[in-house]
Amino acid sequence: MDSLDDVKRLFDISQYQRDKYNLKVALAHRVRGEWESISSREYVERVDRAARALLAAGLEKGDRVGIISSDRIEWCVLDQAITKAGGITVPVYPTVSKDDFRYIFGHSAMRICFVSGKNIYSKVEEIRAEIPSLKGAYTIDPLTDIPSLDDFLKGGDDHSLQEKLKKVAGSITEDDIATLIYTSGTTGTPKGVLLSHKNILSNDKTAIPRIIEIERKHALSFLPLSHIFERTVNFCYQLLGCSIYFAKSTDTVATDAQYARPYIMMVVPRVVEKLYAKITAKGESLTGIKRSLFFWSVRLGMQYRPYENGLWYRLKLWVARRLVLNKWREALGGELRIMISGSASLDPRLCRLFCAAGIVLNEGYGLTETAPIVSTNVYPNRMMRIGSIGRPLDNLDVKIADDGEIMVKGPSVMVGYYKDPEMTAQAFDADGYLHTGDIGHLEEGFLYITDRKKEMFKTSGGKYITPQPIENALMQSRYIDQAMVVGNGKEHPSVVIEPDFEELRAWCANQGIPSEDMEAVIADPRVKDLYKGLVNEVNKGLGNWEKLRHFRLVADQWTTEGGELTPTLKIKRRRLTEKYASLIGDIYKDDVLDN
Repeated sequence: MDSLDDVKRLFDISQYQRDKYNLKVALAHRVRGEWESISSREYVERVDRAARALLAAGLEKGDRVGIISSDRIEWCVLDQAITKAGGITVPVYPTVSKDDFRYIFGHSAMRICFVSGKNIYSKVEEIRAEIPSLKGAYTIDPLTDIPSLDDFLKGGDDHSLQEKLKKVAGSITEDDIATLIYTSGTTGTPKGVLLSHKNILSNDKTAIPRIIEIERKHALSFLPLSHIFERTVNFCYQLLGCSIYFAKSTDTVATDAQYARPYIMMVVPRVVEKLYAKITAKGESLTGIKRSLFFWSVRLGMQYRPYENGLWYRLKLWVARRLVLNKWREALGGELRIMISGSASLDPRLCRLFCAAGIVLNEGYGLTETAPIVSTNVYPNRMMRIGSIGRPLDNLDVKIADDGEIMVKGPSVMVGYYKDPEMTAQAFDADGYLHTGDIGHLEEGFLYITDRKKEMFKTSGGKYITPQPIENALMQSRYIDQAMVVGNGKEHPSVVIEPDFEELRAWCANQGIPSEDMEAVIADPRVKDLYKGLVNEVNKGLGNWEKLRHFRLVADQWTTEGGELTPTLKIKRRRLTEKYASLIGDIYKDDVLDN
């Protein structure tokens, strides 16, 4: 297999990589602190063994098989094997609630599932009696007295099944369903999105020409493979002969990058904001000329304009990179050149700053329903415009509806919602264009999002508020971890803030404020004044109708495990609104800010 045209099914990817690149390191992850890797050849061998084991277990074409695990080599192997044996991969976030487990397992009629370890296995066992379709659950980590992946794979040692596997794989077409993905969403019950092999591969093949410079490079992967964004881009990596290194978690990215030395990695805005906050904090700790040079470099970086900055600017930027900005890249392995951001809107200032530092930060846009990429910025060929979400992919037809909604049509658009023909019908207009739920416009071929239709709300004065850009501006402060703008039907918007507790405790130590009791901390007038200043600073850049009139701090952390955040670190508005109903109801009683 030596041509991308030959790649018709997801499981063709591993074979294509072996035939074209035959990498010594195809996939790598850390186990008990030590890096382990497999070659392209081992990758294909493991896929075939796992696929034979699935057939030995009685898997029938179209059966749903779950993967519930953090990113690791086995995730990719199982994903390829499930589709090669005729199954449908159902990725599930390890952090979802027991209720979500129950819903996804039951709704999908899951046949087999593979889970990371004992904790997830225990969750599955708690609901197992309610899921009659579930015939087996196996832990990827080998454990005593619990069925493991190693046990399951023994069924694949029967090489007489290889002919059956070849026949089954040969019967699978590009139009067959490859995966069933339950949207994490920020509101409502998860929807099961059906994506075919063609949906995903048409997206990959059309996106590849835009990032061709990554061929045979290293990639660091740390966003969850259960999310279609990271999973699809990982397919791109494999098709381009990139060695993929899986970080242990978002908290270990810097450490893992030192070993992996990535050229590219996918990010979400919250990760970029946290990187920026840490960088700023380090700069503020400097003194004298070093501090002055640091913030001069940052101010210079904010003036970056792709393709437009003149010779004098480029000379100054060369100095800033030599003295300050290159250190940012060194902290992430020294080879990083590309970050692609998705999932939520990104502050243009961060794009400018990281580009100035020699790390091109491309913002893109997509949905689970579009497998996922709709548009993306790339630096070559003048195809980057900061503030936009890039040019739509060449095989997609993007139009703007009369009400401003972005509509998409093309081969990567989903087959539909599983077991929900009514919702599927509602998702498309009469001409077959998918409703994205986002408001935007096209300008010289570049797509812009101006409002999030699903998130925007109206004040009592009839003014529309788009919360996410305001929240993003707040979260650039190292003292703010998350923020949720509220005010639907109220006179003015306000905000609920989750502090960055680590940074706040450090600030309290400098102020002589005890920080053991966080409830007492957030009630301290000095702390309130700190956050009042931060909110007022953001207000300076807002229209009068957008200005935040009130704020409240909360003492508990928002997490994916707690259900407050999606796996890509977006806030779940419905969950948080319910959780803080009393606080939000009370929030407008006091004028906290000076107006």
